[in-house]
Amino acid sequence: KKHEDDEHMDTSNEDQKVEIKEDPVQLSIFAHRFMGIAEQMGRTLARTAISVNIKERLDFSCALFTNDGGLVANAPHIPVHLGAMQSAVRFQVEYWNSEGREGINEGDVF
Repeated sequence: KKHEDDEHMDTSNEDQKVEIKEDPVQLSIFAHRFMGIAEQMGRTLARTAISVNIKERLDFSCALFTNDGGLVANAPHIPVHLGAMQSAVRFQVEYWNSEGREGINEGDVF
């Protein structure tokens, strides 16, 4: 049975309509993959850190974001960080991509 939420029409180009079907199985697979990446980031950070706050207290959060700063997945480290993290990432994206700046390039670390 099809649900209204399963299909969306992109009408930005009136000559061509693109139908997007959401597959709940693939959505679940990718959500778990992205969550796993964020969790592995945290394990690597904790294992290689010099700071006592990170290494012993585990006072950090790890997350994946889209190229415009939207949250994709986060690991359940310290959830209090996640409230501000998306805004902080979006600010950096806007700041570094503003006029007169080089933009964000592959390999950049902030």
